[in-house]
Amino acid sequence: MKVLAKFIMGGAVACIMSCLTAMGRPGGLTSFNGQDYLLLEQWGAANGFQETRANGGRGLWLEDGRTRLGFQMNTSVAEINGERVRLSYPIACQGGQLYISELDVATLIHPLVDPPGIQVRRPVTICVDPGHGGRDTGNRVGSGLLARNEKTYTLALALALRKELEEAGFRVILTRNRDVYVPLPARPGLANERRADLFVSLHFNASQVDSGSVSGPETYCITPEGAKSSNDHGEEMDGAADTGWTTANGHEAESLILAYEVEKTLVQGLHAPDRDVRRARFAVLRDARMPAILVEGGYMTNPAEGNKIKSAAYREEMARLIVTGIEQYLRVVGRMVDTRSMTEAGVAGTRFAAGLGRESQGGGAQ
Repeated sequence: MKVLAKFIMGGAVACIMSCLTAMGRPGGLTSFNGQDYLLLEQWGAANGFQETRANGGRGLWLEDGRTRLGFQMNTSVAEINGERVRLSYPIACQGGQLYISELDVATLIHPLVDPPGIQVRRPVTICVDPGHGGRDTGNRVGSGLLARNEKTYTLALALALRKELEEAGFRVILTRNRDVYVPLPARPGLANERRADLFVSLHFNASQVDSGSVSGPETYCITPEGAKSSNDHGEEMDGAADTGWTTANGHEAESLILAYEVEKTLVQGLHAPDRDVRRARFAVLRDARMPAILVEGGYMTNPAEGNKIKSAAYREEMARLIVTGIEQYLRVVGRMVDTRSMTEAGVAGTRFAAGLGRESQGGGAQ
């Protein structure tokens, strides 16, 4: 049985390749700086897409009636159903033709367009992690009596999210319910110990550059094995260049889909700028043994958005939207089974060939 998400993809994906050296290989395969790439035209044709050039040849659309994939030179972002998603490697250009990395086909395109079917326990248990706490204030905006700490708003959002989740029938675990310090490893550790089905870490952003113009949510999931992260917070593993496998890679595809659905819902519901679905090996993500995401709910340093973040009504709306994103994720991937009778098997999607004539192995990142 084919499981296919109805994603309509539009917009830009990426191509920054003037500095890359390419080595041609047979069958539409090319190596750029040691990474295997596929000729998009041939990959699209092999998977039933029609090609249309745009923007004077700088853009490329692939459409099949249900799905629309858009690619654009000199960017590193894919727009999927209006939602921006960061690629692990930029789209390559050679001789006027566009190439996509095999890794991105397997760990981005395939999971989002042809998601795996998985067993989802009922009731679903969600571990909500209010970022920072205690001596760890997180981002701090202002000074003196007017100072605002990220830890205050992450806890307030987490309490609002717990209420919304419980009203929707979910079980909820909080990593903290008051202003206390919780070490980073203990946060996914609690989720693992309590056998949570999903892990959602809540944060708010800050920018020291263009603080008045940068705004909008961004949602992180684990980085695919073999790729560098797209985060810019410096909260990587020991050794920033580490591209290896982590525990969280065991649920990489599901984490990507969860991040996609939550980010899309937040952007649309809050009418906020889209800061993308991104990849990172944050400590709270990489040790999770279940689908895990980190939500940056907006920028405290942006005057307008910062004022919204202070509003209880705005945080409650954000909580409702996160629940909506989680529910959509479960509709996309979930085959609900009672915990007393978990005999149904999930059905993996098999729509796309990762290469030319080869079946994809699905999305497997961290």
